Amino acid sequence: MTLRPRNRKNSEEDTEENSIEKISSRKINTLDLIQATNETNVNIPQMADTLFERATNSSWVVVFKALVTTHHLMVHGNERFIQYLASRNTLFNLSNFLDKSGSHGYDMSTFIRRYSRYLNEKAFSYRQMAFDFARVKKGADGVMRTMAPEKLLKSMPILQGQIDALLEFDVHPNELTNGVINAAFMLLFKDLIKLFACYNDGVINLLEKFFEMKKGQCKDALEIYKRFLTRMTRVSEFLKVAEQVGIDKGDIPDLTQVLMSGILVDLKTTAPSSLMETLEQHLNTLEGKKPGNKSGAPSPLSKSSPATTVTSPNSTPAKTIDTSPPVDLFATASAAAPVSTSKPSSDLLDLQPDFSSAGAAAAAAPAPPPPSGGATAWGVYINSLLLSHLPNV
Repeated sequence: MTLRPRNRKNSEEDTEENSIEKISSRKINTLDLIQATNETNVNIPQMADTLFERATNSSWVVVFKALVTTHHLMVHGNERFIQYLASRNTLFNLSNFLDKSGSHGYDMSTFIRRYSRYLNEKAFSYRQMAFDFARVKKGADGVMRTMAPEKLLKSMPILQGQIDALLEFDVHPNELTNGVINAAFMLLFKDLIKLFACYNDGVINLLEKFFEMKKGQCKDALEIYKRFLTRMTRVSEFLKVAEQVGIDKGDIPDLTQVLMSGILVDLKTTAPSSLMETLEQHLNTLEGKKPGNKSGAPSPLSKSSPATTVTSPNSTPAKTIDTSPPVDLFATASAAAPVSTSKPSSDLLDLQPDFSSAGAAAAAAPAPPPPSGGATAWGVYINSLLLSHLPNV
């Protein structure tokens, strides 16, 4: 089954509606491709290259569908797929993509350009880290919480860059007008939940180790924390869109109040002064600057006096930080309270929506027979799957 080119002589509305109707009428499941990535006799480069070829089409529907399929495989396919993407020098080159065939073409072209940048950034992050932030273990014993400070300071900007690229999709509820962009948004939403869980783990790790770091490390860590607070606002805005389009509230974390190491962050105000001031004072001390203490008394963070925690500068020993377990950002608002130290906080991935049931069905189902006719056969095989109806979102 191959994709037939659209008739450019038709009216704008007929062309768009007919193309979408033809694609939606096919019922081949994307899980076929996901399962195919797990087969040892499947040529991953040929599969990926076919998707890249589809992304050079002039139709926004075809290109968007190729991007969504690629995203599905990056998330749910065998890790060999994203490894291959990360090994390529170039991926999607759609910064100038524009479908002029109709009003929908103009509107969707904007999101295609943004979406392709995120997928490129996702592969680039894997190339730099050798793992997918969305796939690693989260929580108290997760990758970002147990990472050494030197590696953490290098990893956090990479994670920040991927989150920024995702947030730049910047879609409004009234722009989610068809199944293709809805599927893309749902995949981005699920990625964001996982990425922000890693992000939060990394910030907690930085704060816990802040007073043990060298001057240069403290400066970098403080900058990362400031950027984290800014991104929390942008993430909250993205999640509001998710709620408005009907995603279950139980799957949307409440970011209006976040408890990290005993520090309450209220997004309605500026950064918590007790924490920010304490971090800045400690950095100023390391840099030899005079602490901003108007009373004339020595700074609680100075070398001549006991250092402080981020919550109470006079209550704890030097180089310590409140070790109360952080509240699970991905629990409901009613659960946003300090957790007992006898019970570790739940894994941040627990409430993430995923395709676990679909993935289990794919694993149990027999693998689709891979083509045996080389690149041409692969092209026909994947083209037929690209015409399938996208999973409901």
